[in-house]
Amino acid sequence: MSDIFLDSELTEFERDPVTAKFTVIPMPLERTVSYGNGTVDGPAAILTASDQLERLCAGFEPCRAGIFTEQPVDCSGPLSWVMERLADRTEAAVKKGRIPVTLGGEHSLTYGAVTGVTRALGEPVGIVQIDAHADLRKAYLGERYSHASVMQLLAESGVQLAQFGVRALCQEEVDRRAEWKVFFVDAEELVTTGLHAVDLPEGFPQHVYVSFDVDGLDPSEMPATGTPVPGGLSYLQSMHLVAHALAGRNCVGIDVVELAPIDGQAGWDFTAAQIAYRLMGAALKF
Repeated sequence: MSDIFLDSELTEFERDPVTAKFTVIPMPLERTVSYGNGTVDGPAAILTASDQLERLCAGFEPCRAGIFTEQPVDCSGPLSWVMERLADRTEAAVKKGRIPVTLGGEHSLTYGAVTGVTRALGEPVGIVQIDAHADLRKAYLGERYSHASVMQLLAESGVQLAQFGVRALCQEEVDRRAEWKVFFVDAEELVTTGLHAVDLPEGFPQHVYVSFDVDGLDPSEMPATGTPVPGGLSYLQSMHLVAHALAGRNCVGIDVVELAPIDGQAGWDFTAAQIAYRLMGAALKF
Protein backbone atom coordinates (compact mmCIF):
# COMPACT_ATOMS: atom_id res chain seq x y z
CA MET A 1 0.00 0.00 0.00
CA SER A 2 1.50 3.33 -1.10
CA ASP A 3 0.76 6.84 0.12
CA ILE A 4 2.58 8.43 -2.85
CA PHE A 5 0.90 8.95 -6.22
CA LEU A 6 2.48 6.71 -8.90
CA ASP A 7 5.11 5.76 -6.35
CA SER A 8 6.81 2.81 -8.03
CA GLU A 9 7.02 4.56 -11.42
CA LEU A 10 8.61 7.85 -10.37
CA THR A 11 12.31 8.63 -10.54
CA GLU A 12 13.94 10.58 -7.73
CA PHE A 13 13.89 13.71 -9.89
CA GLU A 14 10.20 13.26 -10.72
CA ARG A 15 9.22 13.13 -7.05
CA ASP A 16 11.33 16.16 -6.03
CA PRO A 17 9.06 18.73 -4.28
CA VAL A 18 11.21 21.59 -5.53
CA THR A 19 10.83 20.83 -9.23
CA ALA A 20 7.58 18.81 -9.44
CA LYS A 21 4.85 20.45 -11.53
CA PHE A 22 2.03 18.70 -9.66
CA THR A 23 1.35 18.79 -5.93
CA VAL A 24 -1.00 15.97 -4.91
CA ILE A 25 -3.01 16.81 -1.77
CA PRO A 26 -4.99 13.96 -0.15
CA MET A 27 -8.17 15.23 1.52
CA PRO A 28 -10.04 12.46 3.41
CA LEU A 29 -13.12 14.60 4.06
CA GLU A 30 -16.50 13.04 4.81
CA ARG A 31 -18.85 15.29 6.73
CA THR A 32 -21.95 16.10 4.66
CA VAL A 33 -22.55 13.05 2.45
CA SER A 34 -26.28 12.52 1.94
CA TYR A 35 -26.66 8.90 0.80
CA GLY A 36 -23.83 6.36 0.57
CA ASN A 37 -20.67 6.93 2.57
CA GLY A 38 -17.02 5.98 2.29
CA THR A 39 -15.43 9.07 0.75
CA VAL A 40 -13.10 9.32 3.75
CA ASP A 41 -11.28 6.32 2.27
CA GLY A 42 -11.15 7.71 -1.26
CA PRO A 43 -7.73 9.43 -1.21
CA ALA A 44 -5.89 6.42 0.22
CA ALA A 45 -7.56 4.11 -2.30
CA ILE A 46 -6.58 6.36 -5.20
CA LEU A 47 -2.98 6.57 -4.02
CA THR A 48 -2.74 2.81 -3.61
CA ALA A 49 -4.27 2.15 -7.03
CA SER A 50 -2.07 4.75 -8.70
CA ASP A 51 0.94 2.55 -7.98
CA GLN A 52 -0.40 0.18 -10.64
CA LEU A 53 -0.78 2.82 -13.38
CA GLU A 54 1.48 2.90 -16.42
CA ARG A 55 3.66 5.97 -16.93
CA LEU A 56 2.38 6.32 -20.49
CA CYS A 57 -1.05 7.99 -20.67
CA ALA A 58 -2.80 9.20 -23.84
CA GLY A 59 0.45 9.00 -25.76
CA PHE A 60 2.94 10.60 -23.38
CA GLU A 61 4.23 10.50 -19.80
CA PRO A 62 2.71 13.27 -17.63
CA CYS A 63 4.86 12.18 -14.68
CA ARG A 64 7.97 13.50 -16.44
CA ALA A 65 6.83 16.93 -15.22
CA GLY A 66 7.12 15.69 -11.63
CA ILE A 67 4.52 14.67 -9.05
CA PHE A 68 4.99 15.33 -5.35
CA THR A 69 2.50 13.91 -2.83
CA GLU A 70 1.91 15.84 0.39
CA GLN A 71 0.60 14.51 3.69
CA PRO A 72 -3.21 14.43 4.03
CA VAL A 73 -5.03 17.55 5.15
CA ASP A 74 -6.35 17.52 8.72
CA CYS A 75 -10.14 17.32 8.35
CA SER A 76 -11.09 17.77 12.02
CA GLY A 77 -12.94 20.76 13.44
CA PRO A 78 -15.48 23.12 11.84
CA LEU A 79 -15.72 22.85 8.07
CA SER A 80 -14.71 26.50 7.69
CA TRP A 81 -11.39 25.66 9.36
CA VAL A 82 -10.95 22.59 7.17
CA MET A 83 -11.52 24.65 4.02
CA GLU A 84 -8.95 27.19 5.13
CA ARG A 85 -6.35 24.47 5.72
CA LEU A 86 -6.83 23.23 2.16
CA ALA A 87 -6.85 26.79 0.79
CA ASP A 88 -3.48 27.39 2.42
CA ARG A 89 -2.12 24.27 0.69
CA THR A 90 -3.40 25.10 -2.80
CA GLU A 91 -2.40 28.75 -2.48
CA ALA A 92 1.14 27.74 -1.57
CA ALA A 93 1.32 25.30 -4.48
CA VAL A 94 0.17 27.85 -7.06
CA LYS A 95 2.54 30.51 -5.74
CA LYS A 96 5.39 28.06 -6.37
CA GLY A 97 4.26 27.50 -9.94
CA ARG A 98 2.67 24.12 -9.20
CA ILE A 99 -0.72 22.68 -10.16
CA PRO A 100 -2.49 21.37 -7.04
CA VAL A 101 -4.31 18.05 -7.48
CA THR A 102 -6.64 17.41 -4.53
CA LEU A 103 -7.88 13.85 -4.01
CA GLY A 104 -11.16 13.54 -2.14
CA GLY A 105 -13.08 13.08 -0.11
CA GLU A 106 -16.46 14.68 -0.58
CA HIS A 107 -17.07 17.44 -3.11
CA SER A 108 -17.35 20.23 -0.55
CA LEU A 109 -13.53 20.41 -0.55
CA THR A 110 -13.57 22.19 -3.92
CA TYR A 111 -14.49 25.42 -2.15
CA GLY A 112 -11.28 25.39 -0.13
CA ALA A 113 -9.14 24.29 -3.05
CA VAL A 114 -10.43 26.97 -5.43
CA THR A 115 -10.30 29.66 -2.75
CA GLY A 116 -6.57 29.07 -2.35
CA VAL A 117 -5.96 29.02 -6.09
CA THR A 118 -7.79 32.31 -6.66
CA ARG A 119 -5.96 33.96 -3.76
CA ALA A 120 -2.64 32.96 -5.26
CA LEU A 121 -3.49 34.11 -8.77
CA GLY A 122 -5.38 37.31 -8.02
CA GLU A 123 -7.18 36.81 -11.36
CA PRO A 124 -10.52 35.32 -12.47
CA VAL A 125 -10.84 31.54 -12.39
CA GLY A 126 -13.44 29.39 -14.12
CA ILE A 127 -14.43 25.88 -13.06
CA VAL A 128 -15.00 23.04 -15.50
CA GLN A 129 -17.14 20.60 -13.51
CA ILE A 130 -17.85 16.97 -14.41
CA ASP A 131 -20.70 15.85 -12.16
CA ALA A 132 -24.05 14.10 -11.95
CA HIS A 133 -25.27 16.98 -9.74
CA ALA A 134 -25.26 20.76 -10.04
CA ASP A 135 -24.29 21.33 -6.36
CA LEU A 136 -26.03 24.72 -6.41
CA ARG A 137 -28.24 24.53 -3.34
CA LYS A 138 -28.05 27.48 -0.97
CA ALA A 139 -27.31 25.00 1.82
CA TYR A 140 -27.97 21.34 2.49
CA LEU A 141 -29.31 20.11 5.83
CA GLY A 142 -28.37 23.51 7.24
CA GLU A 143 -24.71 23.32 6.16
CA ARG A 144 -23.40 25.98 3.76
CA TYR A 145 -20.13 24.12 3.22
CA SER A 146 -21.97 21.04 1.97
CA HIS A 147 -21.09 18.94 -1.06
CA ALA A 148 -24.53 19.91 -2.40
CA SER A 149 -23.90 23.66 -2.16
CA VAL A 150 -20.20 23.92 -3.02
CA MET A 151 -20.74 25.43 -6.48
CA GLN A 152 -23.24 27.93 -5.08
CA LEU A 153 -20.56 29.15 -2.66
CA LEU A 154 -18.05 29.50 -5.45
CA ALA A 155 -20.49 31.24 -7.79
CA GLU A 156 -21.26 33.72 -4.99
CA SER A 157 -17.56 34.49 -4.77
CA GLY A 158 -17.38 35.35 -8.47
CA VAL A 159 -16.15 32.08 -9.94
CA GLN A 160 -17.63 31.19 -13.34
CA LEU A 161 -18.98 27.67 -13.83
CA ALA A 162 -19.19 25.28 -16.78
CA GLN A 163 -21.03 22.08 -15.88
CA PHE A 164 -20.98 18.86 -17.92
CA GLY A 165 -22.89 15.64 -17.29
CA VAL A 166 -25.48 16.80 -14.73
CA ARG A 167 -28.62 14.66 -14.62
CA ALA A 168 -29.98 15.11 -11.09
CA LEU A 169 -30.95 18.58 -9.83
CA CYS A 170 -33.79 20.38 -8.10
CA GLN A 171 -35.78 23.46 -9.14
CA GLU A 172 -33.73 25.62 -6.78
CA GLU A 173 -30.63 24.68 -8.74
CA VAL A 174 -32.33 25.27 -12.10
CA ASP A 175 -33.20 28.78 -10.92
CA ARG A 176 -29.71 29.36 -9.58
CA ARG A 177 -28.13 28.38 -12.88
CA ALA A 178 -30.06 31.21 -14.48
CA GLU A 179 -29.22 33.61 -11.64
CA TRP A 180 -25.46 32.97 -11.86
CA LYS A 181 -25.40 32.51 -15.66
CA VAL A 182 -23.95 29.03 -15.35
CA PHE A 183 -22.88 27.43 -18.63
CA PHE A 184 -23.97 23.80 -18.85
CA VAL A 185 -24.48 20.87 -21.18
CA ASP A 186 -26.27 18.12 -19.31
CA ALA A 187 -25.84 14.37 -19.60
CA GLU A 188 -28.94 13.71 -21.68
CA GLU A 189 -27.66 15.89 -24.52
CA LEU A 190 -24.04 14.76 -24.19
CA VAL A 191 -24.76 11.04 -24.04
CA THR A 192 -27.60 10.76 -26.56
CA THR A 193 -25.74 12.81 -29.19
CA GLY A 194 -22.30 11.41 -28.41
CA LEU A 195 -20.72 14.83 -27.88
CA HIS A 196 -17.04 14.72 -26.96
CA ALA A 197 -16.19 18.42 -27.44
CA VAL A 198 -18.05 21.53 -26.31
CA ASP A 199 -16.68 25.05 -26.68
CA LEU A 200 -16.70 27.14 -23.53
CA PRO A 201 -18.61 30.43 -23.83
CA GLU A 202 -16.91 33.60 -24.97
CA GLY A 203 -15.39 35.41 -22.01
CA PHE A 204 -14.86 32.29 -19.90
CA PRO A 205 -11.67 32.80 -17.83
CA GLN A 206 -8.30 31.74 -19.17
CA HIS A 207 -7.45 30.18 -15.81
CA VAL A 208 -9.42 26.94 -15.48
CA TYR A 209 -9.83 24.68 -12.45
CA VAL A 210 -11.11 21.17 -13.19
CA SER A 211 -13.41 19.60 -10.59
CA PHE A 212 -14.15 15.98 -11.41
CA ASP A 213 -16.82 14.24 -9.34
CA VAL A 214 -16.56 10.56 -10.20
CA ASP A 215 -20.36 10.25 -10.12
CA GLY A 216 -20.28 12.18 -13.39
CA LEU A 217 -19.50 8.82 -14.95
CA ASP A 218 -22.25 6.31 -15.57
CA PRO A 219 -22.60 3.77 -12.72
CA SER A 220 -21.65 1.02 -15.19
CA GLU A 221 -18.18 2.61 -15.24
CA MET A 222 -18.13 4.02 -11.68
CA PRO A 223 -20.46 2.44 -9.10
CA ALA A 224 -18.11 3.29 -6.20
CA THR A 225 -19.64 6.61 -5.25
CA GLY A 226 -22.24 7.79 -2.77
CA THR A 227 -24.98 8.76 -5.23
CA PRO A 228 -24.64 6.90 -8.53
CA VAL A 229 -27.09 8.24 -11.13
CA PRO A 230 -27.92 6.38 -14.37
CA GLY A 231 -27.38 7.98 -17.75
CA GLY A 232 -23.87 9.28 -17.11
CA LEU A 233 -20.76 9.94 -19.16
CA SER A 234 -18.18 7.38 -20.19
CA TYR A 235 -14.59 7.68 -19.04
CA LEU A 236 -13.30 8.61 -22.50
CA GLN A 237 -16.13 11.05 -23.20
CA SER A 238 -15.45 12.89 -19.95
CA MET A 239 -11.71 13.03 -20.63
CA HIS A 240 -12.29 14.40 -24.13
CA LEU A 241 -14.69 17.05 -22.83
CA VAL A 242 -12.15 18.29 -20.28
CA ALA A 243 -9.25 18.23 -22.72
CA HIS A 244 -11.24 20.29 -25.24
CA ALA A 245 -12.28 22.77 -22.56
CA LEU A 246 -8.65 23.27 -21.57
CA ALA A 247 -7.46 23.89 -25.12
CA GLY A 248 -5.86 27.33 -25.24
CA ARG A 249 -6.37 27.85 -21.52
CA ASN A 250 -4.26 27.49 -18.38
CA CYS A 251 -5.15 24.68 -15.97
CA VAL A 252 -4.54 26.00 -12.45
CA GLY A 253 -5.90 23.18 -10.33
CA ILE A 254 -7.62 19.80 -10.32
CA ASP A 255 -9.65 17.74 -7.92
CA VAL A 256 -11.04 14.21 -8.14
CA VAL A 257 -13.76 13.67 -5.56
CA GLU A 258 -16.53 11.41 -4.23
CA LEU A 259 -14.84 8.03 -4.66
CA ALA A 260 -16.33 5.67 -2.06
CA PRO A 261 -14.27 2.48 -2.38
CA ILE A 262 -16.05 -0.88 -2.43
CA ASP A 263 -14.27 -3.67 -0.56
CA GLY A 264 -12.86 -6.27 -2.94
CA GLN A 265 -13.52 -4.18 -6.07
CA ALA A 266 -10.33 -2.22 -6.65
CA GLY A 267 -11.12 -1.59 -10.32
CA TRP A 268 -13.05 1.56 -9.42
CA ASP A 269 -10.14 2.87 -7.33
CA PHE A 270 -7.94 2.30 -10.37
CA THR A 271 -10.42 4.20 -12.55
CA ALA A 272 -10.30 7.21 -10.20
CA ALA A 273 -6.49 7.09 -10.16
CA GLN A 274 -6.42 6.95 -13.96
CA ILE A 275 -8.75 9.95 -14.10
CA ALA A 276 -6.41 11.97 -11.89
CA TYR A 277 -3.36 11.03 -13.96
CA ARG A 278 -5.01 11.70 -17.30
CA LEU A 279 -6.20 15.10 -16.06
CA MET A 280 -2.59 15.90 -15.20
CA GLY A 281 -1.73 15.05 -18.78
CA ALA A 282 -4.50 17.31 -20.09
CA ALA A 283 -3.21 20.14 -17.92
CA LEU A 284 0.25 19.82 -19.48
CA LYS A 285 -0.78 19.41 -23.10
CA PHE A 286 -2.93 22.51 -23.29
